[in-house]
Amino acid sequence: MSVKIKYTNEPLGDVKVIADFLPSPAELAFNEEGVKVTLALSKKSVEFFKLEAAKNHTQYQRMIRRLLDAYVESQHLNTN
Repeated sequence: MSVKIKYTNEPLGDVKVIADFLPSPAELAFNEEGVKVTLALSKKSVEFFKLEAAKNHTQYQRMIRRLLDAYVESQHLNTN
């Protein structure tokens, strides 16, 4: 059963615009050489990524990898 969304025209309050650091779809399609690691994550984080991956029909490990790659790239851009 679908819940109907009701849109309203209310003020948003203080809004802060941040730079877009997310990779383009073309960059996401590029396969980079991978390195296997063992990493302990919190149960809460893994459950979140598994749920979001299921919603988006992808693998949760891929989502985590892309998130980390986007973070590294944003940090690289900030240091130059």
